[in-house]
Amino acid sequence: MIPKQPDTPPPPPRRRGFDWRTALVPGLIGAGSIALVFGGLAWLVSQNENWPRIQRQFFSLDHMLAALPRVAHGFLTNMQVWLIAMLCIGVWALLLAVIRSLRGPWFAPFRLMVVLYIDIFRGLPALLLVILFGFGIPALRIAGLPNSGLFWGGVAMVLSYSAYVCEIYRAGIDAVHEGQRAAARALGLNEWQVMVYAILPQALRNAVPSLMNIVVALQKDVALLSVIGVRDAVREAQIYTATTFNYSALVVAALLFLLATIPMARLADWITHRDRVKRLQMAG
Repeated sequence: MIPKQPDTPPPPPRRRGFDWRTALVPGLIGAGSIALVFGGLAWLVSQNENWPRIQRQFFSLDHMLAALPRVAHGFLTNMQVWLIAMLCIGVWALLLAVIRSLRGPWFAPFRLMVVLYIDIFRGLPALLLVILFGFGIPALRIAGLPNSGLFWGGVAMVLSYSAYVCEIYRAGIDAVHEGQRAAARALGLNEWQVMVYAILPQALRNAVPSLMNIVVALQKDVALLSVIGVRDAVREAQIYTATTFNYSALVVAALLFLLATIPMARLADWITHRDRVKRLQMAG
């Protein structure tokens, strides 16, 4: 009888060297296709007989440089309103979401008020709210209230966006497993303590990717305040256009908004991707 040979482990796999062809060829092909497509589009636009007129009216470098200081000063107003509104929306919407998620018969009237708030302000266009608040409330001249259109336009943005953000918070709260709430109640915590100490920390982490998209949208929609006369970037560009009959100032305002929103959009994509990878690792 031939004795059984002991199993020997397989030899370790040979390490493959770095393949420059595999690493570079896909990138070169992608860069070449991008250059071909966008280069072709640029050539088609430049060959159009109306391109010189469009270039003078929308892309005049002289007018862009002349309008840049005024438009940039107005853009600072946009950024200030955006930052303040973002903070107010985050706090106010979180309070609404917590009230709506509280259980028990004692909280029923408050839950109903939050539902009505969400239905009303989510159903009205943000532009309509800005016009109503920006023109209507200052016209009443109520003692003790500000008469600034900038202030009430910002309030309208906060009220509108809070309805959407409240639902994002609530989705994050509902995504927390019911066992977390039961475990907290078993420790003797009341309903409010369960929400603050057990549910909210997990819910906020779940809501971050969606909140980043709201931040990007709010950054653009602050420009709606220009319709009530706020001297923001868009309004300053409109004033320059009205005096020169050249639209290059509006392109400057557009470029400034792109410089602010594109990094925020890429940050939102990165946070969303990281959250998805983390969830897949936890599931695996």
